[in-house]
Amino acid sequence: MMSRPLPTVFDQALASAVRAPSPHNTQPWRFVVEHEVIEVWLDRDRVLDIADPLGREARLACGAAAFNLVICLRANGLAAIVRMLPDPAEPDLVAVIRLDGNQKATAAERKLAEAVFRRHTNRRPMLDKEVPSAARTALKSAALQEGGQIEYLNVSGRYSTVASLVRQAETLQSDDPAFRAEAAFWTHREPGSPDGVPRVAAGPPPYGPGVVTLRASHENENLPPREYEQEPLLGVVLTRDRGPHAEVRAGMAMQRVLLTATVEGLATSFLSQPFETPRTREALGRIFAGLGQPHTLLRIGYGSPTRLTARRPIEDVLTHRAGRDVPAS
Repeated sequence: MMSRPLPTVFDQALASAVRAPSPHNTQPWRFVVEHEVIEVWLDRDRVLDIADPLGREARLACGAAAFNLVICLRANGLAAIVRMLPDPAEPDLVAVIRLDGNQKATAAERKLAEAVFRRHTNRRPMLDKEVPSAARTALKSAALQEGGQIEYLNVSGRYSTVASLVRQAETLQSDDPAFRAEAAFWTHREPGSPDGVPRVAAGPPPYGPGVVTLRASHENENLPPREYEQEPLLGVVLTRDRGPHAEVRAGMAMQRVLLTATVEGLATSFLSQPFETPRTREALGRIFAGLGQPHTLLRIGYGSPTRLTARRPIEDVLTHRAGRDVPAS
């Protein structure tokens, strides 16, 4: 029987959890702590009604938060067991993380846990500098460790097709008043906003058309236009299975990839548009049908540091509970 973990360890783990990325920084999660168990719940009130009506991206975000919890606990010498979607009667109970004694933290776990507080989405131009093969291999290994995979488009022959879908989805969204209104609500926030994307974290308008299109809603029109990299490294995160369970697993794989990229000195951002319109999402599924279910598309490279976006206080997303049994692992 392990001794009760110090409150500061759980506090640090929860502070790590909320640093996970989420669409428009909506932070669609809640946490329930009971004795030596942390539950991760999907917060339906923060799921994007237009861009993410089925909660796919929200479950990715919750999976990323669960990974941050686990890596922080392990870096502090605590063994942590994860069960994803453990209760069919509670589909919004995304994951249950149960402490299981002590273990020696590895150097890799400590590096990933430290990277949680440096990782951020970089929406600004990146250098036209190739990502070395050693770093690409490290990201591939990271995805595999969480039961996912990352496929680089520049070597798969799918680059131009996927880039075209990104542009197509951005056009469809820009022509849809509901999409524009939803994005406008969550973006161009003031610097101290606890959620959403502040204007200072947005990128400058592109100087000219690029191979891929960044979100128009994430542009800071107060900045002068700049030229973006012509052919960024793109990687799609996939799982062999599909459905809500796979989405949570993909979120954990995605977050290990993002943190590994941070450790490797790489910048990352998301090209989520093609996952948010039915036509382009179905086309992506057909393109990767032989590899698995695509969940998110990452832009990877070298860029200048940008400001971290804020998160809601822990007390706003945390509930303490006593007296209820959690399904055994």
